[in-house]
Amino acid sequence: MTATLFIDGAWCSATAGGTRQIHCPADGTFVAEVDEAGPEDTIAAIRAARTSFDAGVWAQSPASARGDFLLKVAAGLRERKEEFARAEALDTGKRMVEARLDMDDIAACFDYFGKLAGQHTGRIVDAGDPNINSRIEVEPIGVCALITPWNYPLLQAAWKIAPALAAGCSFVLKPAELTPHTAILMIKLLDDLGLPAGVANLVLGAGATAGGPLSTHEDVDLVSFTGGLETGRLLAANAAGTVKKIALELGGKNPNIVFADADFDAALDNALNAAFVHSGQVCSAGTRLILEESIAERFTEEFVRRAEGIRLGGPFDDTAETGTLISAAHRDKVHAYVEAGIAEGARLRTGGTFGEGDLAGGYYYLPTVLDRVVRGMSVVRDEAFGPVVTIETFTTEDEAIAIANDTIYGLAGAVWSSEAGRGERIAKRLRHGTIWINDFHPYLPQAEWGGFKQSGFGRELGPTGLAEYQEMKHVYHNLTPAVTGWFPEH
Repeated sequence: MTATLFIDGAWCSATAGGTRQIHCPADGTFVAEVDEAGPEDTIAAIRAARTSFDAGVWAQSPASARGDFLLKVAAGLRERKEEFARAEALDTGKRMVEARLDMDDIAACFDYFGKLAGQHTGRIVDAGDPNINSRIEVEPIGVCALITPWNYPLLQAAWKIAPALAAGCSFVLKPAELTPHTAILMIKLLDDLGLPAGVANLVLGAGATAGGPLSTHEDVDLVSFTGGLETGRLLAANAAGTVKKIALELGGKNPNIVFADADFDAALDNALNAAFVHSGQVCSAGTRLILEESIAERFTEEFVRRAEGIRLGGPFDDTAETGTLISAAHRDKVHAYVEAGIAEGARLRTGGTFGEGDLAGGYYYLPTVLDRVVRGMSVVRDEAFGPVVTIETFTTEDEAIAIANDTIYGLAGAVWSSEAGRGERIAKRLRHGTIWINDFHPYLPQAEWGGFKQSGFGRELGPTGLAEYQEMKHVYHNLTPAVTGWFPEH
């Protein structure tokens, strides 16, 4: 019998007895069986979070104490790094080297919010009268529903859990149904470190069942979601019924602009990283390669040659350079996306097919490059969330900017040029939440992350990432109360 749900400080099974088997997408190996929560389990978790929050067992603890707790979480993650990394690799199929790097980033996230927790506690407001004590108090927003994706299961959860706990909130975490194990390990760590019962709750299962009440229940104050656009739209509509605060990070169609004066080798190397790290299953992946016309042919030829040499393999294959897709259904979706692009007139330069031979047992898809694409094609406009790159060309700065901004998304983008002024000019005009100049992919826990347009709203990380989980209360204290005389006695 499984007991992988965590509700009100206790591990338990799903009320209806539902379970799900988790298999490694790299080779189909059985990982474990976990509970599949139903709406009744999620409602119980919400009620536990509400009770703990209203009782103040965590919310009313000193901010400095909450910060110290997060620092202990970071230390615990570092001590158990290999265990967490292995669980992440088995669930996602990503290489162990990537999973270990993820654990380092997660520990750094808890460190950052642990140190920040006691620094944003309010401010004094000058009312212009010494007899008035006016101040802004910062309080936790309340019960938070944290809904996370399968591509970076614990990293995306940490970006929500750390600020939620730093602020003093209680939460219900629902990870993606395909990748539950690092969430289970994280909740165990929080419990082992003494987090009060009801503050952290975990439900596992599909979004339509386990996740349903999270966006509609009146006891939830905030929904933070990272995932697909359609689900984000649904959650926003659901949350409107009770006017919940909502934060959405919904992916992107991210441009990577390369000018002729860029460092060719650095731009080429980073373009490969931008597109094919974690087989392109990255919300900020540089899937739109936008090349200045004068270097387009040379750059494309080298890019294709290098893409063809990328070695695919499973988590424990030391020779692998990237891994598998998450599932057969997702691999089929990526393939259909490529086929649609070819039907619209794109030219397939490499890839466009499943892994064969030693890779046949997993959900591998070869690094894929499409050129001769034009704005308006589905492969240029839609997010593949796989190892697929489209190549467009430009001749002027204005044209490069127009191409890069011609998307409903606005998460991230990059520009490559040896002219610093050009890089800064273009960064200012790009409508994306993160812009890299002569780099791609790095992020900092202390710098806000989020998108423009339909990439969502709200921010994670940085001081604003903490503020998402806080409410601001104005307290105006008159030290010398007096009769106003506005309505005189008659």
